[in-house]
Amino acid sequence: MAGAIASRMSFSSLKRKQPKTFTVRIATMDAEMEFSCEVKWKGKDLFDLVCRTLGLRETWFFGLQYTIKDTVAWLKMDKKVLDHDVPTEEPKTFHFLAKFYPENAEEELVQEITQHLFFLQVKKQILDEKIYCPPEASVLLASYAVQAKYGDYDPNVHKRGFLAQEELLPKRVINLYQMTPEMWEERITAWYAEHRGRARDEAEMEYLKIAQDLEMYGVNYFAIRNKKGTELLLGVDALGLHIYDPDNRLTPKISFPWNEIRNISYSDKEFTIKPLDKKIDVFKFNSSKLRVNKLILQLCIGNHDLFMRRRKADSLEVQQMKAQAREEKARKQMERQRLAREKQMREEAERTRDELERRLMQLKEEATMANEALMRSEETADLLAEKAQITEEEAKLLAQKAAEAEQEMQRIKATAIRTEEEKRLMEQKVLEAEMLALKMAEESERRAKEADQLKQDLQEARESERRAKQKLLEITSKSSYTSMNSSTTALPADLPSFNLISESLSFDFKDTDMKRLSMEIEKEKVEYMEKSKHLQEQLNELKTEIEALKLKERETALDILHNENASRGNSKHNTIKKVSESSSLYLP
Repeated sequence: MAGAIASRMSFSSLKRKQPKTFTVRIATMDAEMEFSCEVKWKGKDLFDLVCRTLGLRETWFFGLQYTIKDTVAWLKMDKKVLDHDVPTEEPKTFHFLAKFYPENAEEELVQEITQHLFFLQVKKQILDEKIYCPPEASVLLASYAVQAKYGDYDPNVHKRGFLAQEELLPKRVINLYQMTPEMWEERITAWYAEHRGRARDEAEMEYLKIAQDLEMYGVNYFAIRNKKGTELLLGVDALGLHIYDPDNRLTPKISFPWNEIRNISYSDKEFTIKPLDKKIDVFKFNSSKLRVNKLILQLCIGNHDLFMRRRKADSLEVQQMKAQAREEKARKQMERQRLAREKQMREEAERTRDELERRLMQLKEEATMANEALMRSEETADLLAEKAQITEEEAKLLAQKAAEAEQEMQRIKATAIRTEEEKRLMEQKVLEAEMLALKMAEESERRAKEADQLKQDLQEARESERRAKQKLLEITSKSSYTSMNSSTTALPADLPSFNLISESLSFDFKDTDMKRLSMEIEKEKVEYMEKSKHLQEQLNELKTEIEALKLKERETALDILHNENASRGNSKHNTIKKVSESSSLYLP
């Protein structure tokens, strides 16, 4: 009895010690994960667990987003997960997304996983038209997205229609032109073929480098009112705060770079922006939703902190990450170079083998033709010999007949002809016999000449036969030599030269390696400038090419605004610079 009571007590105590948990579903841009969380966990506990699972160290760009009452909110790190206004049903869903964007993706994004998550998020925003992208740039970005997914272009693999099921262009761009899917695929593939040799991470980074120059990239928009009640849009991004007309999200009316803002204060529902330059008026605005105001404040604080952080020396952690990234990049580059060399050598060996096989086939064909010519020569020689023998026999027969005719003539002459009539007849016969004998002699002489000619032809045929046999002997010796060469150059399972290359490689990054890498990076910078110029020319060429197919009546307000900015030579950065430098540009 006492034992049963003790066992029940121990079971109850174990039951009490087990922490209460709830289920959370985390959706990234390309996967979903589920975790079991303790009720006491704060936002940071869940966020750190997700980052560890992903292997992500550049955590300052990201956050866990959820939606409450049609408003976007972010999980606070210092607040319990269940204390947020999240739905009560399980699993509770959060989206792991980039909350803050870099000013320069190539310089700031270190880890490959960070680049990949940004690439997926920005690509989705462009396709969902949350970021405006002009048509020609959309085609270029699509080509880099294809390179990232499919690798190098291979016409034998990537045949017409291989992009039919891919979503690569915004629907706005597709609807704006009288172009079939095949025509779009042709233009995307033309650029895709030029990206040969780029790895997935390189293609994704090129995508981000182009996308970060788009006017709406990285901007969070909020509907606000100024103190006069005028409806406006507030844009918060990595560079500062921007004020827009509601109908124009591309060109700000006024901009406040983070380094020119002295203070941002928030009281009740009103925000106050105080510029460093006291000559510029204070700008005040408000939003009707308290939840939106809190989100604006979060984004302002986070973006300002990152803005200041970029302008300071990197922390030890970031320095270590960048060093590791450089080493990893150098290792991958050397590995790619090694693989490229091996591939080149293998292709050269295959080309040599194919050439030798082709030459061997050619020699075999020549040998076959020589054999056939030899057989024809032998047949011709046999026929000529047979014909010569027949002609010789005919000549002998004609000579015999001529001798018989001569004997007959002599016999006729010796015969006495008594009558004049018989004498005349005999003379006539003699004359005929003489003519026949003469004709027989001529025919005999002709036959003899023909026999001599046939003998000469026979000699020439036998000489041709001898030459054909000699040529066949030469071809046979060449083909045996070629077979030996072909067998020596055929591709074995492991090429010795490849082994030598792999044995000579070292993954210890010495000073010489890093100096050489630095020189290569400098060379890449020069090449990048040249490619940028070439890229702009290509974009302009594509724009001109498809302009005739544009349906003007389908242009959106953003298309018109972008074209106006482009005609004035305005870009994202110089527009912000102009409006921030002009102290007279402010909203009354």
